[in-house]
Amino acid sequence: MSGIHYYKPVKAMIGMQLTYAGVALSTRAALLQGMSPSVFVFYRQGIATSVIAPIAYFARRSERSCLGLRSFCLIFLASLVGVAINQNIYFEGIYLASSSMGSALFNLVPAITFVAAFVIGLEKVDIRTLRSVAKIIGTVLCVGGAVSMVLLRGPKLLNSSGGENWLLGSFLLFGSSCCWSFWIIFQVPVSASYPDHLSLSAWMCFMATLQSGTIALFLERNPEAWILHSYLELASCLYAVRI
Repeated sequence: MSGIHYYKPVKAMIGMQLTYAGVALSTRAALLQGMSPSVFVFYRQGIATSVIAPIAYFARRSERSCLGLRSFCLIFLASLVGVAINQNIYFEGIYLASSSMGSALFNLVPAITFVAAFVIGLEKVDIRTLRSVAKIIGTVLCVGGAVSMVLLRGPKLLNSSGGENWLLGSFLLFGSSCCWSFWIIFQVPVSASYPDHLSLSAWMCFMATLQSGTIALFLERNPEAWILHSYLELASCLYAVRI
């Protein structure tokens, strides 16, 4: 039993990676059918809010954290950069590039987070220790793998015509990884200011819904873009809520 519990974190991480890959594949399939990336993000966040908000309310109704001005500003900024902007450029990048590229460049998040945390002083590096050397080598491997994926194009999963926007899609996916890294680092002051994590997730989903809705209204003027035309589009929105 001890061995099973010892490998639980590894199994959880493998499960999360499989889930992320499933989201990239299902979402790209929906986007290729004509669904707008910005509308997809809005529906995804709206569904997530409707699920987590009641749970957060009833689980914390006896002891609620106070949402002051500082907490509101921090949550708003984290939602804007880490969710609304991040997801919009991520799914747009998947549409322009490929689902495999999205999964590959997502692996840059630990490397970018490590470098950013070192720059702002949250991460200490000592090349005399095995831990720091391992982090540096891992960062180099992540960056090298991502660059190889961008430069060495192979056949696409869920292939589509065109491909002239491959490089633009890659840049968008890289920008998404930077936003995600910022969001991870930003959790330190956000959690310190608003320590109720379940309620924090609900507030972040709610604010991201309003922000992504505003972005979608600005980008999509055609009312037809807001209509789900197939069960695949609905299923991809529901499945993406899992992460």
